[in-house]
Amino acid sequence: MEDQEMQLKVRRVTDKFTESMYVLANEPSVALYRLQEHVRRSLPELVQHKTDMQSWEEQSQGAIYTVEYACSAVKSMTNSSLYFKNIDGLLRQAISLKERINNSQGRSPLSPPSVETEAGRLKSQTKRT
Repeated sequence: MEDQEMQLKVRRVTDKFTESMYVLANEPSVALYRLQEHVRRSLPELVQHKTDMQSWEEQSQGAIYTVEYACSAVKSMTNSSLYFKNIDGLLRQAISLKERINNSQGRSPLSPPSVETEAGRLKSQTKRT
């Protein structure tokens, strides 16, 4: 009987010891220690990922700015066709006015005044004075 009592006491002691070890292993301070270990191991990798992502973000922002600028340039070029049409019209008017002036002065619109004619006219003007 003593043997059974002794076994029962040993079992209780071992059960209490096991329970104490279980409580001690799962104590909040141990959990915080495990959490700290995990953070210490994984933090450098997370920091590297963060810097990589920031670098990619800067590169993509630069590319987005470039594309938006190019799009606005293309849009302004399509809007400028009206101005080019106006310039074309004004140049045509200027050419026709020049032709009319040349015709009214008795010159051919395609042949510019020759150097000899101009020189002769200058001589005649200087002789008069």
